[in-house]
Amino acid sequence: MSGGPPAPAILERARDLVDPVIAAALGGLCDELRVPAQYHFQGRGKGTRPALAILSAEAVGAPPQTGVPGAAAIELIHDFSLIHDDIIDNDAERRHRATVWAKFGVGVGVVVGDALHALAFEALISDPTPPRVKAAKHLAKAVSEMIAGQSMDMAFEDRPSVTLEDCLAMEQGKTGALLSYAASVGAILAGADDEVIHGLAEYGAHMGVAFQAVDDLLGIWGDPERTGKPKGADLRERKKSVPVVIALNSGTSVADDLAELYARPQLEAGDVDAARALVDVGGGREGTQALARTHYGLAMSALDSISDNESVVAEVVGEMRSLAEFIVGRDF
Repeated sequence: MSGGPPAPAILERARDLVDPVIAAALGGLCDELRVPAQYHFQGRGKGTRPALAILSAEAVGAPPQTGVPGAAAIELIHDFSLIHDDIIDNDAERRHRATVWAKFGVGVGVVVGDALHALAFEALISDPTPPRVKAAKHLAKAVSEMIAGQSMDMAFEDRPSVTLEDCLAMEQGKTGALLSYAASVGAILAGADDEVIHGLAEYGAHMGVAFQAVDDLLGIWGDPERTGKPKGADLRERKKSVPVVIALNSGTSVADDLAELYARPQLEAGDVDAARALVDVGGGREGTQALARTHYGLAMSALDSISDNESVVAEVVGEMRSLAEFIVGRDF
Protein backbone atom coordinates (compact mmCIF):
# COMPACT_ATOMS: atom_id res chain seq x y z
CA MET A 1 0.00 0.00 0.00
CA SER A 2 1.10 3.58 -0.66
CA GLY A 3 0.35 5.23 2.67
CA GLY A 4 -0.38 8.45 0.79
CA PRO A 5 -3.64 10.43 0.63
CA PRO A 6 -6.46 9.05 -1.54
CA ALA A 7 -6.09 9.57 -5.27
CA PRO A 8 -9.29 11.65 -5.69
CA ALA A 9 -7.87 14.24 -3.29
CA ILE A 10 -4.61 14.33 -5.26
CA LEU A 11 -6.49 14.81 -8.54
CA GLU A 12 -8.72 17.55 -7.10
CA ARG A 13 -5.74 19.47 -5.74
CA ALA A 14 -4.07 19.36 -9.16
CA ARG A 15 -7.23 20.50 -10.94
CA ASP A 16 -7.54 23.49 -8.63
CA LEU A 17 -4.03 24.55 -9.65
CA VAL A 18 -4.19 23.79 -13.36
CA ASP A 19 -7.78 24.51 -14.43
CA PRO A 20 -7.47 28.32 -14.16
CA VAL A 21 -4.35 28.24 -16.35
CA ILE A 22 -6.08 26.15 -19.00
CA ALA A 23 -9.21 28.32 -18.84
CA ALA A 24 -7.09 31.43 -19.42
CA ALA A 25 -5.34 29.77 -22.37
CA LEU A 26 -8.63 28.76 -23.98
CA GLY A 27 -10.04 32.23 -23.33
CA GLY A 28 -7.39 33.69 -25.60
CA LEU A 29 -8.57 31.72 -28.63
CA CYS A 30 -10.76 33.26 -31.32
CA ASP A 31 -14.51 32.62 -31.00
CA GLU A 32 -14.52 29.90 -33.67
CA LEU A 33 -11.98 27.88 -31.69
CA ARG A 34 -12.79 28.90 -28.12
CA VAL A 35 -16.37 27.63 -28.09
CA PRO A 36 -15.64 24.04 -29.23
CA ALA A 37 -12.46 23.92 -27.12
CA GLN A 38 -14.34 24.96 -23.98
CA TYR A 39 -17.05 22.45 -24.84
CA HIS A 40 -14.47 19.68 -24.99
CA PHE A 41 -12.91 20.61 -21.66
CA GLN A 42 -16.30 20.56 -19.96
CA GLY A 43 -16.23 16.80 -20.42
CA ARG A 44 -12.65 16.21 -19.30
CA GLY A 45 -11.44 13.08 -17.55
CA LYS A 46 -9.87 12.66 -14.13
CA GLY A 47 -6.75 14.70 -14.84
CA THR A 48 -4.17 12.02 -14.12
CA ARG A 49 -1.43 13.61 -16.23
CA PRO A 50 -1.48 17.11 -14.72
CA ALA A 51 -1.60 15.53 -11.25
CA LEU A 52 1.58 13.62 -12.03
CA ALA A 53 3.24 16.81 -13.24
CA ILE A 54 2.43 18.60 -9.99
CA LEU A 55 3.57 15.63 -7.90
CA SER A 56 6.86 15.36 -9.79
CA ALA A 57 7.71 18.95 -8.83
CA GLU A 58 6.80 18.32 -5.20
CA ALA A 59 8.74 15.04 -5.24
CA VAL A 60 12.00 17.02 -5.55
CA GLY A 61 11.05 19.57 -2.91
CA ALA A 62 9.70 22.30 -5.19
CA PRO A 63 6.36 24.06 -4.56
CA PRO A 64 3.43 22.70 -6.59
CA GLN A 65 3.22 25.91 -8.63
CA THR A 66 6.57 25.00 -10.21
CA GLY A 67 4.92 22.12 -12.01
CA VAL A 68 1.84 24.04 -13.22
CA PRO A 69 3.19 25.10 -16.66
CA GLY A 70 4.13 21.49 -17.40
CA ALA A 71 0.82 20.23 -16.03
CA ALA A 72 -1.13 22.61 -18.27
CA ALA A 73 1.01 21.70 -21.27
CA ILE A 74 0.56 17.95 -20.86
CA GLU A 75 -3.21 18.29 -20.39
CA LEU A 76 -3.51 20.41 -23.52
CA ILE A 77 -1.47 17.88 -25.52
CA HIS A 78 -3.49 14.98 -24.16
CA ASP A 79 -6.75 16.65 -25.16
CA PHE A 80 -5.41 17.58 -28.59
CA SER A 81 -4.73 13.87 -29.09
CA LEU A 82 -8.19 12.86 -27.85
CA ILE A 83 -9.96 15.23 -30.25
CA HIS A 84 -7.96 13.91 -33.19
CA ASP A 85 -8.30 10.27 -32.04
CA ASP A 86 -12.08 10.62 -32.01
CA ILE A 87 -11.96 11.72 -35.65
CA ILE A 88 -9.61 8.89 -36.64
CA ASP A 89 -11.71 6.28 -34.81
CA ASN A 90 -15.03 7.78 -35.94
CA ASP A 91 -16.12 7.95 -32.29
CA ALA A 92 -19.20 10.18 -31.99
CA GLU A 93 -19.36 9.97 -28.19
CA ARG A 94 -16.88 10.36 -25.34
CA ARG A 95 -17.85 10.32 -21.67
CA HIS A 96 -21.56 10.31 -22.58
CA ARG A 97 -21.27 13.50 -24.67
CA ALA A 98 -20.94 14.17 -28.38
CA THR A 99 -17.30 14.48 -29.40
CA VAL A 100 -16.05 17.76 -30.84
CA TRP A 101 -16.12 16.57 -34.45
CA ALA A 102 -19.61 15.06 -34.01
CA LYS A 103 -20.99 18.32 -32.61
CA PHE A 104 -19.06 20.93 -34.60
CA GLY A 105 -17.77 19.06 -37.67
CA VAL A 106 -14.57 17.26 -38.64
CA GLY A 107 -12.80 20.37 -39.86
CA VAL A 108 -13.43 22.17 -36.59
CA GLY A 109 -12.19 19.14 -34.66
CA VAL A 110 -8.93 19.09 -36.60
CA VAL A 111 -8.26 22.80 -36.13
CA VAL A 112 -9.24 22.84 -32.44
CA GLY A 113 -6.83 19.98 -31.83
CA ASP A 114 -4.11 21.93 -33.64
CA ALA A 115 -4.85 24.97 -31.46
CA LEU A 116 -4.48 22.96 -28.24
CA HIS A 117 -1.16 21.60 -29.50
CA ALA A 118 0.11 25.16 -30.03
CA LEU A 119 -1.19 26.35 -26.64
CA ALA A 120 0.69 23.55 -24.90
CA PHE A 121 4.07 24.79 -26.09
CA GLU A 122 3.08 28.39 -25.44
CA ALA A 123 2.36 27.44 -21.82
CA LEU A 124 6.00 26.42 -21.45
CA ILE A 125 7.98 28.88 -23.56
CA SER A 126 6.00 32.06 -22.88
CA ASP A 127 8.69 32.50 -20.21
CA PRO A 128 11.75 30.87 -21.84
CA THR A 129 13.87 30.11 -18.78
CA PRO A 130 16.38 27.25 -19.21
CA PRO A 131 14.19 24.73 -17.28
CA ARG A 132 11.15 25.65 -19.37
CA VAL A 133 13.10 25.34 -22.62
CA LYS A 134 14.32 21.92 -21.46
CA ALA A 135 10.75 20.95 -20.61
CA ALA A 136 9.59 22.06 -24.08
CA LYS A 137 12.30 19.95 -25.74
CA HIS A 138 11.23 16.92 -23.73
CA LEU A 139 7.59 17.58 -24.65
CA ALA A 140 8.42 17.75 -28.36
CA LYS A 141 10.10 14.36 -28.10
CA ALA A 142 7.16 12.85 -26.17
CA VAL A 143 4.65 14.19 -28.70
CA SER A 144 6.68 12.74 -31.58
CA GLU A 145 6.68 9.35 -29.85
CA MET A 146 2.94 9.61 -29.21
CA ILE A 147 2.25 10.38 -32.87
CA ALA A 148 4.45 7.47 -33.97
CA GLY A 149 2.48 5.20 -31.65
CA GLN A 150 -0.80 6.45 -33.09
CA SER A 151 0.53 5.82 -36.59
CA MET A 152 1.43 2.24 -35.62
CA ASP A 153 -2.04 1.74 -34.15
CA MET A 154 -3.62 2.82 -37.42
CA ALA A 155 -1.28 0.63 -39.47
CA PHE A 156 -2.22 -2.43 -37.39
CA GLU A 157 -5.73 -2.30 -38.85
CA ASP A 158 -4.43 -3.41 -42.25
CA ARG A 159 -1.70 -5.78 -41.09
CA PRO A 160 -2.58 -9.49 -41.22
CA SER A 161 -0.57 -10.22 -38.07
CA VAL A 162 0.57 -8.18 -35.08
CA THR A 163 2.79 -9.55 -32.31
CA LEU A 164 2.51 -8.66 -28.64
CA GLU A 165 5.91 -6.97 -28.94
CA ASP A 166 4.53 -4.81 -31.78
CA CYS A 167 1.51 -3.94 -29.66
CA LEU A 168 3.60 -3.02 -26.64
CA ALA A 169 5.89 -0.82 -28.74
CA MET A 170 2.81 0.98 -30.05
CA GLU A 171 1.37 1.51 -26.57
CA GLN A 172 4.70 2.65 -25.14
CA GLY A 173 4.60 5.43 -27.70
CA LYS A 174 0.91 6.22 -27.82
CA THR A 175 0.31 6.27 -24.06
CA GLY A 176 3.61 5.68 -22.27
CA ALA A 177 5.46 8.66 -23.75
CA LEU A 178 3.03 11.26 -22.41
CA LEU A 179 2.72 9.66 -18.98
CA SER A 180 6.50 9.44 -18.80
CA TYR A 181 6.70 13.15 -19.56
CA ALA A 182 3.92 14.01 -17.11
CA ALA A 183 5.68 12.14 -14.31
CA SER A 184 8.97 13.96 -14.85
CA VAL A 185 8.18 17.45 -16.18
CA GLY A 186 7.71 18.96 -12.72
CA ALA A 187 11.18 17.76 -11.75
CA ILE A 188 12.58 19.18 -15.00
CA LEU A 189 11.01 22.56 -14.24
CA ALA A 190 12.42 22.39 -10.71
CA GLY A 191 15.94 21.84 -12.04
CA ALA A 192 16.31 18.38 -10.49
CA ASP A 193 19.28 16.18 -11.34
CA ASP A 194 19.02 13.87 -14.34
CA GLU A 195 19.08 10.68 -12.25
CA VAL A 196 15.88 11.64 -10.47
CA ILE A 197 14.25 12.90 -13.69
CA HIS A 198 15.09 9.57 -15.35
CA GLY A 199 13.63 7.56 -12.46
CA LEU A 200 10.39 9.54 -12.53
CA ALA A 201 10.21 9.19 -16.33
CA GLU A 202 10.63 5.40 -16.00
CA TYR A 203 7.85 5.31 -13.42
CA GLY A 204 5.57 7.20 -15.82
CA ALA A 205 6.51 5.07 -18.83
CA HIS A 206 5.62 1.83 -17.05
CA MET A 207 2.45 3.37 -15.68
CA GLY A 208 1.57 4.28 -19.25
CA VAL A 209 1.72 0.64 -20.33
CA ALA A 210 -0.25 -0.47 -17.26
CA PHE A 211 -2.80 2.30 -17.83
CA GLN A 212 -3.24 1.34 -21.50
CA ALA A 213 -3.54 -2.35 -20.64
CA VAL A 214 -6.40 -1.57 -18.28
CA ASP A 215 -7.92 0.74 -20.89
CA ASP A 216 -7.78 -2.10 -23.43
CA LEU A 217 -9.68 -4.31 -21.00
CA LEU A 218 -12.29 -1.61 -20.49
CA GLY A 219 -12.61 -1.25 -24.26
CA ILE A 220 -13.85 -4.84 -24.43
CA TRP A 221 -15.44 -5.62 -21.05
CA GLY A 222 -16.00 -2.18 -19.52
CA ASP A 223 -19.37 -0.90 -18.34
CA PRO A 224 -20.56 1.83 -20.74
CA GLU A 225 -21.80 3.82 -17.74
CA ARG A 226 -18.18 4.03 -16.58
CA THR A 227 -16.34 4.23 -19.89
CA GLY A 228 -18.69 6.61 -21.71
CA LYS A 229 -18.49 4.46 -24.84
CA PRO A 230 -20.62 1.57 -26.15
CA LYS A 231 -19.69 -1.84 -24.77
CA GLY A 232 -17.20 -3.63 -26.99
CA ALA A 233 -16.42 -0.49 -29.00
CA ASP A 234 -12.84 -1.62 -29.63
CA LEU A 235 -14.01 -4.96 -30.97
CA ARG A 236 -16.59 -3.32 -33.22
CA GLU A 237 -13.79 -1.21 -34.70
CA ARG A 238 -11.64 -4.39 -34.95
CA LYS A 239 -8.83 -2.80 -32.96
CA LYS A 240 -5.80 -4.99 -32.37
CA SER A 241 -5.51 -4.10 -28.70
CA VAL A 242 -3.42 -6.15 -26.26
CA PRO A 243 -6.17 -8.65 -25.28
CA VAL A 244 -7.01 -9.28 -28.92
CA VAL A 245 -3.35 -9.67 -29.95
CA ILE A 246 -2.73 -12.13 -27.13
CA ALA A 247 -5.69 -14.24 -28.27
CA LEU A 248 -4.72 -13.99 -31.95
CA ASN A 249 -1.25 -15.29 -31.10
CA SER A 250 -2.45 -18.08 -28.80
CA GLY A 251 -1.82 -20.77 -31.43
CA THR A 252 -5.23 -22.34 -30.83
CA SER A 253 -8.43 -22.79 -32.81
CA VAL A 254 -9.72 -19.77 -30.92
CA ALA A 255 -7.09 -17.69 -32.70
CA ASP A 256 -8.31 -18.91 -36.09
CA ASP A 257 -11.95 -18.18 -35.24
CA LEU A 258 -11.10 -14.71 -33.98
CA ALA A 259 -8.97 -13.99 -37.07
CA GLU A 260 -11.93 -14.99 -39.24
CA LEU A 261 -14.18 -12.54 -37.42
CA TYR A 262 -11.63 -9.74 -37.66
CA ALA A 263 -11.32 -10.33 -41.41
CA ARG A 264 -14.95 -9.30 -41.92
CA PRO A 265 -15.66 -5.79 -43.26
CA GLN A 266 -17.63 -4.99 -40.12
CA LEU A 267 -18.83 -6.72 -36.98
CA GLU A 268 -22.48 -6.87 -36.03
CA ALA A 269 -23.70 -7.06 -32.44
CA GLY A 270 -23.61 -10.86 -32.41
CA ASP A 271 -20.11 -10.87 -33.88
CA VAL A 272 -18.91 -8.51 -31.15
CA ASP A 273 -20.25 -10.83 -28.46
CA ALA A 274 -18.61 -13.81 -30.15
CA ALA A 275 -15.30 -11.99 -30.46
CA ARG A 276 -15.41 -10.96 -26.80
CA ALA A 277 -15.88 -14.60 -25.76
CA LEU A 278 -13.06 -15.76 -28.04
CA VAL A 279 -10.64 -13.17 -26.68
CA ASP A 280 -11.44 -14.33 -23.15
CA VAL A 281 -11.03 -18.04 -23.95
CA GLY A 282 -7.83 -17.25 -25.86
CA GLY A 283 -6.23 -15.82 -22.74
CA GLY A 284 -6.54 -12.17 -23.73
CA ARG A 285 -8.21 -10.99 -20.55
CA GLU A 286 -5.98 -12.87 -18.13
CA GLY A 287 -2.81 -12.05 -20.06
CA THR A 288 -3.59 -8.34 -20.18
CA GLN A 289 -4.34 -8.23 -16.46
CA ALA A 290 -0.97 -9.88 -15.82
CA LEU A 291 0.73 -7.36 -18.10
CA ALA A 292 -0.82 -4.46 -16.20
CA ARG A 293 0.38 -5.91 -12.89
CA THR A 294 3.90 -6.45 -14.26
CA HIS A 295 4.30 -2.87 -15.44
CA TYR A 296 2.76 -1.56 -12.24
CA GLY A 297 5.48 -3.45 -10.38
CA LEU A 298 8.16 -1.99 -12.65
CA ALA A 299 6.77 1.49 -12.01
CA MET A 300 7.05 0.92 -8.26
CA SER A 301 10.62 -0.29 -8.72
CA ALA A 302 11.44 2.93 -10.58
CA LEU A 303 10.19 4.93 -7.60
CA ASP A 304 12.24 2.73 -5.28
CA SER A 305 15.34 3.55 -7.33
CA ILE A 306 15.11 7.26 -6.48
CA SER A 307 13.78 7.01 -2.94
CA ASP A 308 17.24 7.16 -1.35
CA ASN A 309 18.15 10.38 -3.17
CA GLU A 310 18.38 13.13 -0.57
CA SER A 311 16.44 15.54 -2.80
CA VAL A 312 13.39 13.27 -3.02
CA VAL A 313 10.45 13.82 -0.66
CA ALA A 314 9.24 10.44 0.65
CA GLU A 315 5.70 11.67 1.37
CA VAL A 316 5.21 12.75 -2.23
CA VAL A 317 6.55 9.43 -3.52
CA GLY A 318 3.80 7.88 -1.41
CA GLU A 319 1.26 10.04 -3.23
CA MET A 320 2.65 8.85 -6.57
CA ARG A 321 2.22 5.27 -5.41
CA SER A 322 -1.35 6.03 -4.38
CA LEU A 323 -2.12 7.52 -7.78
CA ALA A 324 -0.59 4.49 -9.52
CA GLU A 325 -2.77 2.13 -7.50
CA PHE A 326 -5.79 4.18 -8.52
CA ILE A 327 -4.88 4.06 -12.21
CA VAL A 328 -4.27 0.31 -12.37
CA GLY A 329 -7.11 -0.53 -10.02
CA ARG A 330 -9.84 0.81 -12.31
CA ASP A 331 -12.74 -1.62 -12.55
CA PHE A 332 -12.72 -4.00 -15.49
